[in-house]
Amino acid sequence: MTNVENEEVLAEQLEELLNAKQYTKIRQMAEDMNTVDLAALMDEMENEASLRIFRILPKNMAADVFANLEIEDQQYIIQSLTDKEASAIIENLMADDAADLLEEMPANVVKRLLSNASPETRADINHLLRYPEDSAGSIMTVEYVDLKENMTVADAITRIRRIGLDKETVNICYVVDSQRILKGTVALRFLIMMPEDAVIGDFMNDNVISIRTLTDQEEAARMFQKYDFTAMPVVDNEDRMVGIITIDDVMDIMEEEATEDIEKMAAILPTDKPYYRVGVFETYRKRMPWLLFLMISATFTGAIISRYTNALAAYVILTRFIPMLMDTGGNAGSQASVSIIRGLSLNEIEFSDIGSTIWKEIRVAGLCGLTLGAVNFVKLMVLDRVQLNIALIVCVTLILVVMFAKLIGCTLPMLASKIGFDPAVMASPLITTIVDAISLTIYFMMATNLLGISV
Repeated sequence: MTNVENEEVLAEQLEELLNAKQYTKIRQMAEDMNTVDLAALMDEMENEASLRIFRILPKNMAADVFANLEIEDQQYIIQSLTDKEASAIIENLMADDAADLLEEMPANVVKRLLSNASPETRADINHLLRYPEDSAGSIMTVEYVDLKENMTVADAITRIRRIGLDKETVNICYVVDSQRILKGTVALRFLIMMPEDAVIGDFMNDNVISIRTLTDQEEAARMFQKYDFTAMPVVDNEDRMVGIITIDDVMDIMEEEATEDIEKMAAILPTDKPYYRVGVFETYRKRMPWLLFLMISATFTGAIISRYTNALAAYVILTRFIPMLMDTGGNAGSQASVSIIRGLSLNEIEFSDIGSTIWKEIRVAGLCGLTLGAVNFVKLMVLDRVQLNIALIVCVTLILVVMFAKLIGCTLPMLASKIGFDPAVMASPLITTIVDAISLTIYFMMATNLLGISV
């Protein structure tokens, strides 16, 4: 049985048990399930059914299940609970998960939840909420294990046993001084191998890689990729330790950033909601602005065709090759833009590389254009049996269109990045519109000049 089929069976069993009010069996079934899998099942259920199951869950797993629910389900559940029940959930969530939840809640609900939270929890959440959205500080957690340089291994292990259960991770411990300045790190696996009387400061790793609180979250994700860390410390401008970012947060960032880039490349205003959670009117609002802009931009294409109506009237066969030239140019430009956008997002390409990038794309475009032109020439002469002069005009235009398209496709994203725009905005739809206009201009200019047609 596949995972999907297994989930469907489990969902049906839960629904049947709910309808039969077999709450003890539901509790037993839930205790045997992974909290992530249970949250996924609850996300697929109606809100009321999901809430009923949540109320049945043992307290020791309720917060873990809640943390893995979709934000809309979290909001419904938290607003349906009593103040006491809601505050218990907030208290048991990791501070970064609680902050993420409260950012999406109405102000009156946030006030109610914070007023019932403990002073420590309230301080941690407020600390995270004050950082700009999409910064490292906004996604970090303040639950980490900190040690002092003068501690012995025995003291450190005792401290980890005392506070570690409530921390995000204990695999890496962070050594700070009395001013909370980050001095080093100690891996738990290394710590337990040292003699009990060894002093932390003598063997800690003092070559620490850290992230600033105001660093963009996308840059933080790139640092994780570069160093292959599972957790990374976050420090303020004075190198004081304020939190950590863990790999699960980074995975969410990478998915969010990739989704945002894909939507921008498809000329859609980004949204952070799943497809079926976005209403029809909201989807319309996200797509309409770019469609309107691109439609207005495409009127230039119509103006170019109108200008060369004499050429089309004299040689109607020219019309036959317009779609092929425009599509090939658009595809060539898209290939270049996608490669450059990826390189920019991974820091493989910088604006200072624009000269070498253009030179490479021109050579690639030359090879692609010559190959496409040669194949098309054979097709026109053998299969379509057009006149030689028409075949030459179409094939030479094709070569030039490919070269211009790749040039535009590689330069626009780099220029956008240089002036502070997201390079993904300069992707397929916009580049295709520009290339279409250039393709037609080249095509008709060559046709009128070589065929002696007056405009």
